Amino acid sequence: QAQLEESGGGLVQAGGSLRLSCAAPGRTFSNHAMGWFRQAPGKEREEREFVAAINRYGNTRNADSVKGRFTISRDNAKNTVYLQMNRLKPEDTAVYYCAADSRQAFATPVGWWPYWGQGTQVTVSS
Repeated sequence: QAQLEESGGGLVQAGGSLRLSCAAPGRTFSNHAMGWFRQAPGKEREEREFVAAINRYGNTRNADSVKGRFTISRDNAKNTVYLQMNRLKPEDTAVYYCAADSRQAFATPVGWWPYWGQGTQVTVSS
């Protein structure tokens, strides 16, 4: 059972923007590091690509592939994490997953993160 719920995915043209949200109904993750990963078509779960993460202090880390285009943020009062995606490219097409971890490390391996959502599809057309 997923402990996190993603929303905000959809179909967008290249150059467009989307904002993904990740909520945690019934549980607080304000003390956890939160991350976004993506799984491209044909890839396995263990091949999910790290996109961005934010710890409970507000420090962030972005993958090189999204630097300058994507921004991760969090609103602890709403128990929600966001991923603002600008200047989207066709290669950003993937299912985007939210993850949580209490250890505050910006770890990239999928196995490091114990809590996950079900994912939201982002499709960027050329």
